[in-house]
This record gives sequence, structure tokens and C-alpha cells, in this order.
Amino acid sequence: MFEKIKSAPNYRWYVLATVSVGTFMATLDSSIVNVALPTISSQLYADIATLQWVVTAYLLTISSLLPVFGRTADLLGRKKIFSIGFLIFIFGSLLCGISDNIWFLVGSRIVQAVGASMLMANSAAIITGIFPPNERGRALGLTGTVVALGSLTGPALGGILIGLTSWRSIFFINLPIGILGFLVARSLLPNDEPQKTQESFDFFGAITFTAGMISLLLGINNAEDWGWTSSPVLLSLTIGVSLLVVFFFNERKVDHPLIDLSLFMNRPFMIGNLSGLLSFIALFANNMLLPFYLQQILGYSPSHVGLLMTVFPITMAIVAPISGHASDKFGPLVLTTSGLTITGISLFYFSTLTATAQFYQIIPGAVLAGLGMGMFQSPNNSSVMSSVPRQKLGIAGGINSLVRNLGMIIGIAFSVSLFEALGGVTKPNQDQVVAFMSAYHTVMLVAMSIAFIGAIVSLNRKSYAKAVKA
Repeated sequence: MFEKIKSAPNYRWYVLATVSVGTFMATLDSSIVNVALPTISSQLYADIATLQWVVTAYLLTISSLLPVFGRTADLLGRKKIFSIGFLIFIFGSLLCGISDNIWFLVGSRIVQAVGASMLMANSAAIITGIFPPNERGRALGLTGTVVALGSLTGPALGGILIGLTSWRSIFFINLPIGILGFLVARSLLPNDEPQKTQESFDFFGAITFTAGMISLLLGINNAEDWGWTSSPVLLSLTIGVSLLVVFFFNERKVDHPLIDLSLFMNRPFMIGNLSGLLSFIALFANNMLLPFYLQQILGYSPSHVGLLMTVFPITMAIVAPISGHASDKFGPLVLTTSGLTITGISLFYFSTLTATAQFYQIIPGAVLAGLGMGMFQSPNNSSVMSSVPRQKLGIAGGINSLVRNLGMIIGIAFSVSLFEALGGVTKPNQDQVVAFMSAYHTVMLVAMSIAFIGAIVSLNRKSYAKAVKA
């Protein structure tokens, strides 16, 4: 059956569907666990400070390993690494489901994240490798829809599963999906042979990059709780920056670097990643604070907040494939720049909301944000991935995913730190509402400025560039 599919004229769309399974699973698991945290806390007797590691460990591991597995796939084959990613993710999910204490669960999440990073680092590379340039935007746009649907489905599905069974079911549900994904990936994905050139793997670069990223992100992620000037944060940031500086100089002198720094001399690659970073910083500044505004100021229930928060991914899921298809015909310039501009306008809209806003008044801001990011992401990803040679698609996809995660982490840390520095508190009493709204409005205006800067950066990409020759 699979051989017949491989010879079919629409074979590439079957590949897209297979890759989407891994993308959906990894995205789903990053959002589905949040709704289970209160239950996990009570059953495993974990306080909030410890519980946050269930989320943090997953995010740190993925962010630090994306370029590593992107480069590994370029050397050993993307099909092999992608398929192994399914197996490791399944194993990690099984360990999560049988965890009987909080630190075993955290360790299991790290195993799970290793598999997720192998999937995420190679999904865009596999799609870019099999789709012709005139269809890449549409294909990557559909991938954006899958990401949005994973984010949308996670909290709702998690709530249903926990209500019907237990919190363990949110991890066990990955087992049948992952097994199916692995079997189809092994049978259906195109066979890509490892590079015939005897290129060595940059182990020193991998170690310094991974350790540096973990240390740097650990400091940024905990700065809110520990304080930016606290000894642990300063030490973590110093070690992280130092290791990344060592990594940078190492990459410049080794024959076969983990990350080919010459990629950043490629204008569409550099501009696409930079504007992508700014887009996620701006977006997640609001994603972090909006739930507090809705619950603590407007007094909405969690179910109402969940309903409002789904407006963004639904809009993005609709717009992303349309935008990707349009970019195949007209190029990325207008769509990416307009998308970031609309994202900035959405943040300005949120800065005008008051402490007595009605339910319907929140929706336009969420729709504009979904429209803006849906217009931006697909053409931007297509522009980035189309600008690199085929044998470097893996590392390019890893860097692209890393930039997305970095933007999320920086956006959250920046927004909370600025919000608190301006006198805002996440659980205000009646006398602190004015201070909350003032701080929230200022953060939204700063985030708007970041989005507009991203639009200006995006304007300099000109258009698609042909991949440089090997």
C-alpha cells in the first residue's frame, strides 16, 4: 500500500500529513499539561515552585537541542531522526504516565522533550525538501494550522481526559498516536541518504551550545521569581553567555560546525529569523498577561477565559494556509510586513481596553492578533527554509524552531518583569486595579513597538532568495 502511495502524484501531501502528526503531538503536549497542573500538584504533593519544572524542563530541553538534532539529521538522514523522535517521545510519555513523584515526572518530561525536539527540528526540513518552491508556502501554512490546532486542542482535550479518567491519561493518549506516527513515518517518508562527505559532528559545539542555552534560559525563565539581580540568576546568565561566546568562536574555526554561521549572511534567512523572533516576543508579552486581565480585572471564569483565548488559534488556523498559498504566488514581502503591522495594531487595541470592558470588546483584539500572525508565519517560514541548500535544511529548521521558542521565553520574561517594575501585580485588590491597568497598557505599547520594529525588519527581506549552492 505504501509503495503505491509513494508513486502517486500527490505523494508529497501524504508526507505533509505524516509530518503533521508529529508536529501536532509535540504542540499538543506543550499545552495539554497546563490544565493538569493543579491536579498533579495535589496528587504528587508538589508546591508551585517545584511544579513549574514540569513545564520549564520541557521547554528548556527542546530549546537547547533543536539545532543539535537539526544538524544530526543533516548528517544521518532526516527520516531516521524524525522516526526515532517518535519512539523517544512515546517512551517519555509512558514514563510521565507512570510517574509516582514530582521529580520522576520532571525527568520524564525531559525524555519526552528530547523526542519532541527531534520531531520539531526536522518537520519543516522534510516538508521543504519534498515540496517544490511554488507550493512550499501553502504546505508550511498548513503546518502552521496544525500548530494552532494543537495549541487549541490541548487545554480542552486535557480537561475532558482528566474529568473522565485521571491526569495520567494526558500522557498515555500519546502512545497510540505516537506508535501510528512512527509506523507511518518509517513506511511513508522519503528515504534520504546520509551525506556521503565524511563530515564530523561538532561534539564540543553541541556541548557548549546546549549547556549555554540551558543556563541562559534558566536565568531568564526564573528571573521573575528569583530577581534579576539575585546571585543565582546573575551566575546562570553569566555562565550561559560565556559558554555561547565560546561556542561562537568554536564554530568559526572548526571545519564542520554545528551551526554554519554563514547561513546568517543569507539575507532572507537572517531577516526571517530576526523578524520571527520579534513577532513571538511581542505576541507572548500579551499571551502571558491577558489571562490575568480577564480573570483578575474583568472577573471572567476560567471557562470564559478559555473561550476567549481560542479566538486567536482559530483565526490563525484559518488564515495561515491562505497566507501560505498567497505567498507562493506573490512572495513573502507584503504578507509578512502586513502581518506584523496588524499584530502591532492588535497590541495597540489591547492597550485601549479598560477595567470595565465587555466580553465582546476583547474579541477584535484576539482576531487581529490571529490574523496578523497567520499572515506572517507561513510566508516567513517558507522564505527562511527556501533560502538554504538542501543539505542544510535540518539545521535551518532547527534554528527556525529555536527562534520561535526563544521569542516565547523572552516575551514572557520581558512582559512580567516590565509589568512588575511598573507597579503591576497579578492578583490586584480593589486599590491596585488602576496600577494594574496602567502597567498592562504600557507593556502592550512596548510590545506594539516591538511588532512594528519586526515589520520594518521584514520589509528589508526584499523577496525569496534562491538557495545557495552546495
